Amino acid sequence: MATNKALDSTIKVLDTTANPAPLGLMGFGMTTVLLNLHNAGYFELGSMILAMGIFYGGIAQIIAGIMEWKKGNTFGTTAFTSYGLFWLTLVGLIMIPGMNLGEKTSLPAMTAYLFMWGLFTAVMFFGTLRANRALQFVFLSLAILFFLLAARDATGSAAIGTLAGYEGIICGLSAIYTALAQVLNEAHGRVILPLGQVK
Repeated sequence: MATNKALDSTIKVLDTTANPAPLGLMGFGMTTVLLNLHNAGYFELGSMILAMGIFYGGIAQIIAGIMEWKKGNTFGTTAFTSYGLFWLTLVGLIMIPGMNLGEKTSLPAMTAYLFMWGLFTAVMFFGTLRANRALQFVFLSLAILFFLLAARDATGSAAIGTLAGYEGIICGLSAIYTALAQVLNEAHGRVILPLGQVK
């Protein structure tokens, strides 16, 4: 039986689209810093943090995740889409009781919520081991942050909450650094800010 060689050939398309990771990392990093400034006790939980959670932490990361999907990056798709939806669910947990659409989430329920995000992040950390040191630090520090926040809600300890706030600021700043390093390194065509590439 004759085969059609034209149908058997492979078409390769060169991907010239932009790297979406800096957008996702900036959305995550800036929102995380601002929320954890609140956790560390510097200001109240107000509309500024909620708006950042919806638009930059939430929607911008989901957009980055969709763009990673188009690039065939399963890790990036899963990470950015999941953390974008984390921010939207967190805002929902805060706002839904105020709109009389549900009861305020109990501390045991919040502990479970934060622990599950910590578990997810801990497993995702292993996906960074072949990436770069900067991204590894972001995911490891984020896993620690989720577990600290879960411990805060499980114990009611204000001290753990404050510690989580400072740890979260470091985590968020590391994501901002990783994002800006990618932007500047690409813009200049050389390493301006090192990411610690894994050999």
